[in-house]
Amino acid sequence: MNYNCPKCDNTTYEVDEMRATGGRWSKIFDIQNKKFSSVTCKKCSYTEFYKAKTSALSNVFDLFTN
Repeated sequence: MNYNCPKCDNTTYEVDEMRATGGRWSKIFDIQNKKFSSVTCKKCSYTEFYKAKTSALSNVFDLFTN
């Protein structure tokens, strides 16, 4: 990936993943049906989040493992 931080123009970064709940039923059953990828600059810690797709299978797996 060719990355330049928009704040400090640094080129080193870290990629991570975050999951979150969305809506009433997913909160009640603690189903994390929203998935985001993040890119964080290693110099200034500026972070951008990008929405990623989740599969129905991973949502069902979350239901039984929480």
